[in-house]
Amino acid sequence: QVQLVESGGGLVQAGGSLRLSCAASGRTFSMYVMGWFRQAPGEEREFVAAISWGGGKTTYADSVKGRFTISRDNAKNTVYLQMNSLKPEDTAVYYCAADNSRVVLTTEYEYDYWGQGTQVTVSS
Repeated sequence: QVQLVESGGGLVQAGGSLRLSCAASGRTFSMYVMGWFRQAPGEEREFVAAISWGGGKTTYADSVKGRFTISRDNAKNTVYLQMNSLKPEDTAVYYCAADNSRVVLTTEYEYDYWGQGTQVTVSS
């Protein structure tokens, strides 16, 4: 069982930066693939980024590639999402997800554990 708690959301102007954090409980955090998803009002939840157990493999949605960076610190049981050059269309609730998978996952239904979400609002 893994419990996830996101933090770091807030209001930022377009072009600004935010870093989201997701703290995980459990002693086997290093064995979980971690992902970030987001959901804008009236939209379905969409994939943003994911990272492998050891952090050696990452993958991103095309819409955030080159602007967002996912990373993890297994010693701190935490995964991060550094978001730069933010745009108003990045406004959404951002969710952290975890799964005990051997491969990096990019679809919502493949993840077993979810955080409660953190709001990111980008003003124009």
